Amino acid sequence: MATSDPFRPVDATALALARKLIAGARFAALAVLRDGAPFVTRIALAQGPDGLPVTLVSDLAPHTTALRACPDCSLLLGEPGPKGDPLTHPRLTLQARAVFVTCPADRAALRETYLRQQPKARLYVDFTDFHFVRLIPQSGHLNGGFGQAFRLDAADLIG
Repeated sequence: MATSDPFRPVDATALALARKLIAGARFAALAVLRDGAPFVTRIALAQGPDGLPVTLVSDLAPHTTALRACPDCSLLLGEPGPKGDPLTHPRLTLQARAVFVTCPADRAALRETYLRQQPKARLYVDFTDFHFVRLIPQSGHLNGGFGQAFRLDAADLIG
């Protein structure tokens, strides 16, 4: 028995929802490989000047070591609303590549953008063990609610 493809064709509404979830995310679940096994943690996020997710990580965090060893990661964005079944609320899973920001000029620019969106980070943003990381989407899975699943590619997510 053949099953039908549960994914719908990507349209303007799906693209707008995916980009809205990225733009509005102030935290995410981050999945990395740690010692060869999946490891999930919560991270703070901001939208960089290029529209892509940016985070600030400490060398003390296990996910930082994991991202340095293997920059392939996944993010889950979107939160359940206050009412209804949590699985009916939109969410976006991104497969991404972590890129540590090493250029001082790029870091300075990201610092200001990040602090506008995450002002409490002002307490630790300048600690020497903290690093900005751009999370470059490679692909995505958008679940806009029941019966609204979409496969997205990098071009859908960057732009």
